[in-house]
Amino acid sequence: MTLSFSLKNLLPLLAIILGIAAIVAPRFLNVVVAIFLIAFGIYGLGLIR
Repeated sequence: MTLSFSLKNLLPLLAIILGIAAIVAPRFLNVVVAIFLIAFGIYGLGLIR
């Protein structure tokens, strides 16, 4: 079994980690959502592979 890491595989894991962080620190939620949306948008445009 090999583990391959790509942004496609890491986004769901990142979403879970940031979701937990947002629950622990609610004021952090705005920053978390902004970073996630920017990263997902850049990935969706194909600027990051």
